[in-house]
Amino acid sequence: MMKMLVYAIAVFALPIGTAHAASTPPLREGLWQSHTQEISSPGNKKTDSISEICRNHAIDEHAESLAKNMKGCTPISENIEGDTLTAEMRCAVGKTVIDSKSVVTFQGDTAAHSESHTTYTPGLAGMTGDVMIKDMKYVGSCPAGMKPGDVRYPK
Repeated sequence: MMKMLVYAIAVFALPIGTAHAASTPPLREGLWQSHTQEISSPGNKKTDSISEICRNHAIDEHAESLAKNMKGCTPISENIEGDTLTAEMRCAVGKTVIDSKSVVTFQGDTAAHSESHTTYTPGLAGMTGDVMIKDMKYVGSCPAGMKPGDVRYPK
């Protein structure tokens, strides 16, 4: 569980939240769809998933706060050049050091593409590293009954 929380924040919240804080225009509020491809090591295990999140600026700011204040984690660098954000983060979970480098390219306030490379030294729960490619896009208003922060996994 802790691994997934660290990973989710390192890969998703930090780049998006940091970009929001660092001067990139805020992303559009509403329903966002994310297509994620992940390759985990060892074994080059590949997974592919789609998720949707109802977002608003308060959720983005909360994610940024979680990422920046996560116990055991330190942002190493953050750089924005044009529409591209590069961020590096290091976390310690028990005896494992997690290093993550993410590059996020924004397409206005309605889409983003990210690629994150993460290593675990020594391995954590059998993993030594992974690569995650994520394409995120705004798809419209959040549907009735879905509030900011809610996530769903459509079929």
